[in-house]
Amino acid sequence: MHLSSEEIEILKIIEENNKLPIESIALMAMCSEETVKATIEKLEQSQIIISYPTLIDWSKVEGQEHVVAMIDVKVTPKRGVGFDEVAQRIARFPEVSSLYLMSGAYDLSVTVEGKSMIQISQFVSEKLSTIENVISTTTHFMLKKYKHDGVVFKSENDDKDRRMVVTP
Repeated sequence: MHLSSEEIEILKIIEENNKLPIESIALMAMCSEETVKATIEKLEQSQIIISYPTLIDWSKVEGQEHVVAMIDVKVTPKRGVGFDEVAQRIARFPEVSSLYLMSGAYDLSVTVEGKSMIQISQFVSEKLSTIENVISTTTHFMLKKYKHDGVVFKSENDDKDRRMVVTP
C-alpha cells in the first residue's frame, strides 16, 4: 500500500510513542485531528498498524520472573509451501512469542517464554523437536535484557558515578 508523506509521519510518531494524544500527534505531523484519527483508523483496518505493545521489565517485579529462550531451528522445507507450513504450526503454540524465517545456518528463529528452564526444555523436546520436518534445534537462554525494541533497560548501577578516582 502506498502511503502519503503525512501518513508516514503519523506512523513514525506513534511508533515512537503510541500514548500521545491525538492533539499532540496532529501538532507534530502538522495536520488536523480529524486527519490523524482517519489515518490511524485506516492503517489499523489495513493491518499496517498491528498492535500497540507495552514494554515491561518483568525482572523488576518480584514473583513475576520468567525465562526467555531463543531457539534456532533447522527445517526441511516442504515442496510447494517451503517453510510456511512448519512455521505456521510452530506459531500456534502459546509458548511461542515470536517466530522469524532467517538466512544463515538455521531456518527459523523462535522466541519462547516460560516460567522455568525446565518448562522451556520440555517444550523443545516434547513439542518443537517432534514436529515433522524439524531437523535440529539450538536453544539459547536469555540471561539479561539490555535493550528491547529500541528501549535501553537501566540497571540499579546506572546511576552510580563510574569515574576513576584520581588523587595527586
